[in-house]
Amino acid sequence: MSGLPVSLGCTVLLTPGASGPPDTGVIVAVTQATALANGLPLAVTGSICQMINSVSGVPYPLPIGSAGASTGVTIDGQALVRIGDMIPSGSGVLAILGPPATPTVIDGSAP
Repeated sequence: MSGLPVSLGCTVLLTPGASGPPDTGVIVAVTQATALANGLPLAVTGSICQMINSVSGVPYPLPIGSAGASTGVTIDGQALVRIGDMIPSGSGVLAILGPPATPTVIDGSAP
């Protein structure tokens, strides 16, 4: 279930990946600086993930899509990204795995 917000360094999984099998990556850039948790900006839709192609090993950037994140919390007009969110992005669906930016803030809003 969605709830804990994420930030820089959060692990993500894209299924299917750019070449078919799932690609892994991490969030490397957050597009807002208004809301922080433990000094880190909370990830929102539009944040950038650095993905690794599971077949070739080539890295590529992937922006987090705009659907599938929080419907209850927005920051600067962009939806909050949380552990457990399944967000259509690029060639597949991006699963947000963790770790959380903070274990003390929970957003139970629907994706």
